[in-house]
Amino acid sequence: MALSRRDFLKTTAAASALSALPAPALAAEDGDTRWTKSVCRYCGTGCGLYVGARGDQVVAVRGDPEDHNAGFLCVKGALLPQILSAPDRLLHPLIRKGNGFQRASWDEAMGLVAAKFQEAIQKFGPDAVGFYGSGQGLTEETYAANKLFKAGLRTNNVDGNPRLCMASATAGYVGTYGKDEPMGCYEDLDHADVFLIIGSNTAEAHPVLFRRIVRRKEAGRNVKVIVLDPRRTATSRIADLHLSFKPGADLAILNAMAHVLFAEGLVDDAFMKDQVAFGEGAEANKTRADYEKSLAACTPQAAAALAGCNAEDIVRAARWFGEKGRTATSLWCMGLNQRTQGVWVNQLVHNLHLVTGKIGVPGSTPLSLTGQPNACGGVRDGGALSHLLPYGRVVANEKHRAEMEKLWGVAPGTISPKPGLPTVDLFRALEDGKLKCLYVMCTNPGQSLPNVDRYRKAMRREGAFLVVTEAFHPTRTSELADVVLPAALWAEKEGVYGCTERRYHLLERAVAPRGEARPDLDILCDLAARLGHGKLLPFKAPAEAWTEILETARGTAYDFSGMTRARLQQSHGLLWPLPSAGHPGTKRRYVRGEDPFVPADHPLRMKFYGRPDGRAVVWFRPQRDPGEVVDAAYPLWFTTGRVLEHWHTGTMTRNCRELRHANAEALAELHPQDAARLGVKDGDRVRVSSRRGAETFRAKVAEGARLGVVFVQMHDPDHLCNRVTHDAVDPVSRQPEFKICAVKLEKA
Repeated sequence: MALSRRDFLKTTAAASALSALPAPALAAEDGDTRWTKSVCRYCGTGCGLYVGARGDQVVAVRGDPEDHNAGFLCVKGALLPQILSAPDRLLHPLIRKGNGFQRASWDEAMGLVAAKFQEAIQKFGPDAVGFYGSGQGLTEETYAANKLFKAGLRTNNVDGNPRLCMASATAGYVGTYGKDEPMGCYEDLDHADVFLIIGSNTAEAHPVLFRRIVRRKEAGRNVKVIVLDPRRTATSRIADLHLSFKPGADLAILNAMAHVLFAEGLVDDAFMKDQVAFGEGAEANKTRADYEKSLAACTPQAAAALAGCNAEDIVRAARWFGEKGRTATSLWCMGLNQRTQGVWVNQLVHNLHLVTGKIGVPGSTPLSLTGQPNACGGVRDGGALSHLLPYGRVVANEKHRAEMEKLWGVAPGTISPKPGLPTVDLFRALEDGKLKCLYVMCTNPGQSLPNVDRYRKAMRREGAFLVVTEAFHPTRTSELADVVLPAALWAEKEGVYGCTERRYHLLERAVAPRGEARPDLDILCDLAARLGHGKLLPFKAPAEAWTEILETARGTAYDFSGMTRARLQQSHGLLWPLPSAGHPGTKRRYVRGEDPFVPADHPLRMKFYGRPDGRAVVWFRPQRDPGEVVDAAYPLWFTTGRVLEHWHTGTMTRNCRELRHANAEALAELHPQDAARLGVKDGDRVRVSSRRGAETFRAKVAEGARLGVVFVQMHDPDHLCNRVTHDAVDPVSRQPEFKICAVKLEKA
């Protein structure tokens, strides 16, 4: 293609807009094309769409004009049909033979998997096996895996890719409000007067939501956009204030903003008095006076000196956010979550909303943006992480274990009281031989883990057994497997996704799976039967699993038991809580008159019922350095991220012809002064080295880069940025610090 990236994006933006045009026969037959309601396969935005099929081939998609995306799709979503017939689709089971793979029958492959898992459990106990899942799996699939491993195999070694992307957001919400998931919704973007975007390149990572922000800015009077990001990105181009800072210094900036809010009287005294508690460490036993005292030294001048930015910009950001009578919505993503201080910096964003009272009203909400399509619904809500049980329950709580044992029909004491291994620890257990067998579903840890070469070696360690269910082969994970099982893709199966705003969608099957591919739910039910736990997973169809899931959610703070299959089929997405068949769903949680769990006669406008006293917590979280800082040997900061055209590790988007030609290669983005000092020109090869590993990239010399910072995209399987990244983790969330480490560069 001779198109520049800018021309390509203009062309594909037009194509995406055309996909939103209303069609007269969307849900019915349209000539030879039949249309099936579904949702996009990519990011956590959860855009509704229709899948057009002829025979057993998907030929088109159209945005759903009745869903929150108003019919719009980004370029990735518009090109989804191509992934189903990709040249590297896996169409039959494979078993490793020596250094290669041999085609096998399903019975042979599944027999081997069951035998290896049984042998490991018999010889070494339940914790010798584990499951690593994903926010890409359907809710019914992830639920089945969670139930099989925790209630059947009796191990809590169930974790997944959401640990790498959303764990700090989860811990931030739980620590502040008592329960996970945002309290606001996408509609708040239409009412916000101020947007605080931090740690998110929304324009490229969540483009349909970014379009909604742009439309609000165009239509609203004096709408302000504040972007906090070391780099000048596509998102910052609409910013009224772009505040660039040294990586890892955002805690200091957010505390300085809080300092300004108090100093200039931009706080809501009544809201804090009635609705807020104050805490330090792990205890909410402090006062407002204590908090203000803790902020005394957090001046804009001190923060600016640390962060390498202007104090005046911090003051301006705080004033715009706190201005009386105006609403404010904050949005963030991996730039805050993938940090050794990820939980703390999440909570500092929540602090800004709580001290100003800008929460729970249209246009005012803290809204974390999710990376994967079902990280919220299938994993966070469904409790498919090593320390969780479904719908707000935790492994360490005896009452919660007893509730799930009763719901799952297993004997008391079946569920282990010991939390399982979170992701990095899980792969380290594989490395040191404690974990013998690992089942990987719907994700690509051989590319996506930090310090990835270490864990790639662990996956091929002698004595380790790795089974991977995957739609494509080879990936950087399936190439390491002992058994690779062909999984049905998105439009070839049925199930539920839950996106960022607590909106659940039903994806309906549009075509039959290609080749011998099977839905992951069918594969898990087959494995359960072979392992002697068929009664735990008796599901003949995804709808049967969903009926059981509704019961596990009933009566919890996540209650969506009114979200029947029939209602999902009729709807264009439903927001929970939704505790009864006639309930309309909940746009804003904790709000009297909107949330069904806040009594109508509650004396205050909000009740944070996840906490015993009904108050949200403002936490004292001082600036802390990242896990690794620059020094003389490694003088440059290294960070990673997304681009518009590609998603996650690129296994799907790189199978789309147009996207393969657009930004497919990961580049090392450098500031011109750094490039000049190294004698590097645009397009030269550079070797980026950290204390863990090295990779070679072509250089992209960019004015938007920050001096002293190297940025690389994560989607390229041929140039693994995660050979360089750091596997240090947040002590609370156990989420790794992908976003910050120290590197050196040399011309290759």
